[in-house]
Amino acid sequence: MRFNHYSIGVADLKKSKHFYQNILGLELISRPDFDFNGAWFQIDPGVQLHLIENKNIEVFFSDSRKLHFALAVSDIYLVRNKLEKLGVQCAIDIKSRPDGVLQFYIIDPDGYFIEITEI
Repeated sequence: MRFNHYSIGVADLKKSKHFYQNILGLELISRPDFDFNGAWFQIDPGVQLHLIENKNIEVFFSDSRKLHFALAVSDIYLVRNKLEKLGVQCAIDIKSRPDGVLQFYIIDPDGYFIEITEI
């Protein structure tokens, strides 16, 4: 068994596609012709993020990182600086985990926490 994809509901597909494709730089990939709007992004070989549009979704900004996913980068400071220049603010700034790995958190347009961690 291996991890295949993570799906999240989004209120505004166009806004979320822009965030994940143009801000985070994920690769937009084709998806089957479902009877609902959405978008798929490739994260790693065999690992995808699926957006499912639901205009009635309640945006749930939270002060909690209990529900999040993580993207690993090789230079955490470079990525944080790039995101800040693009107008993305850190929800939780760079800090060291107990094992010494650096991480920070951002929030997407629908309130989902995204951890950026250094590999």
